[in-house]
Amino acid sequence: MLDDIALFVHIARNRSLAKAAAHLGLPAATVTRRLAKLEETIGTQLVFRSARKFDLTVAGEAYFEAFADLVQNAETTLDGLSTDLHGLRGALKVAAPTNISIGILQPMWSEFLKTFPEIQLTLTLSNENKDLLEHRVDIALRAGPQTDERLYQKRLGVVATVLVAAPAYLEHAGAPESPDQIGRHKVVRVSTLPQWQLTNRETGCRETVPVDARVVVDDISLARQLAGDGHGLALLPASEISDDLISGRLTPVLADWQGQQRDIFAVWPTGRLLNARARCLLDYMEPFMAALPVFQGTVVQRDPARSA
Repeated sequence: MLDDIALFVHIARNRSLAKAAAHLGLPAATVTRRLAKLEETIGTQLVFRSARKFDLTVAGEAYFEAFADLVQNAETTLDGLSTDLHGLRGALKVAAPTNISIGILQPMWSEFLKTFPEIQLTLTLSNENKDLLEHRVDIALRAGPQTDERLYQKRLGVVATVLVAAPAYLEHAGAPESPDQIGRHKVVRVSTLPQWQLTNRETGCRETVPVDARVVVDDISLARQLAGDGHGLALLPASEISDDLISGRLTPVLADWQGQQRDIFAVWPTGRLLNARARCLLDYMEPFMAALPVFQGTVVQRDPARSA
């Protein structure tokens, strides 16, 4: 019966008998038969199913709520025991923000794969926070405040945000001397920041700046590119513009002010023990990110040799 309960949990998670069968490597007929046997044993229907529709009954929802975490923890424990016996191997599914993953963290992914050649990594890159349970993600990297109480979180670092522009733009338009002058300028804005909150580094004074942007984009890399091409001021994470600041392609504006810092977290579902592979990745990420000044809130400065 315990195996059939675990089977039902997989059916409920997948919202489909066919998908659960494929996930478990079982014939669809076997899954259907074992579900019917479980429903007969407990004396109630757990699933409404037809050719076009799948839903849990009220009893099915309650049953899933009661056993989902138990099944997950049991499977994670067995997975860990298998790892102890056979070494770190098998599938690991990770979600992470696109920009830092293909930029400053790219060497980390590469070195992790070299260090653990038996781990099969599926790395899903997106700047949207997707449901980890629905997408069967073992562990995720996320930036910014985390308010989802269904997730454990571990802070791995913090990234400063910096107001920048291309030197050519500033030569043409001049540089603002205070936050209230930003409104006189062209702006390239990331869509997640409808207004800019700036803090004076010396006094702690805070200013909220409404932004009437000429360009609004939903991708930080594109905002960085457009700012570098001279299309206006931009407020961007230091992790994305370090090379531009060093080379001089972008230069800080209002150097006494900074935007909100963005915390970087590892997150995973509550009620679930990290499997050994996810724990291994977490242990690998912590020292890697701690060694990078940009993840300690530092803003790099232009190389004096390049200015000469």
